[in-house]
Amino acid sequence: MGAGGHGGGDPVLLADIFHRKVLARDFSLYLHRPTATDPSLAPSGCDTFYALAPVPHLDGGTDWQTEAEPYRAAVSAYLESSLLPGLESSLVTSLVTTPLDFRDRLRSYKGAGFSLEPVLWQSAWFRPHNRSEEVRHLYLLGAGTHPGAGLPGGEGIAAFARWVAVIAERVAAVPAETAHFLGNEPRPASLPGTAQDAPL
Repeated sequence: MGAGGHGGGDPVLLADIFHRKVLARDFSLYLHRPTATDPSLAPSGCDTFYALAPVPHLDGGTDWQTEAEPYRAAVSAYLESSLLPGLESSLVTSLVTTPLDFRDRLRSYKGAGFSLEPVLWQSAWFRPHNRSEEVRHLYLLGAGTHPGAGLPGGEGIAAFARWVAVIAERVAAVPAETAHFLGNEPRPASLPGTAQDAPL
């Protein structure tokens, strides 16, 4: 659900985030209620909500040590006045994640939560594909790859599991006499019995 005075594609908000790199006074929100489909994600009689507000990466100079709580309070106040009356008085716990967390805990470049800037030539099909087109046997997963940051976490984990299963299956099929090439020793350009250009 979108919320806030600006829509997610508003050019003023996008310019604040990606060009001016300032923490906008107005914001766009994505609100998710996972307990609607999985009540086990909160204690009985409670709900879990996730509110995402796009903000600039760390090049913007926002002091997240001082700005995180006031920004959280502004988001909470907006939600309480528009969609979730009584939110603040009902709040049991709250976790705020900032670009500092993305940089320090998740090792995301400049603390960018969406990886590449979501402009047309870096979105969807134009993002790097999961199978590298430059390096054989290199597979890429995450927000910076196709289809992008909009990929739900469960789907991303499932995609990763599928790639691991494919790779494991193909490695298991390698004849025993050539299996030593899968360790630290140099590997031939192609495995015996496989086509030169066959993908792993």
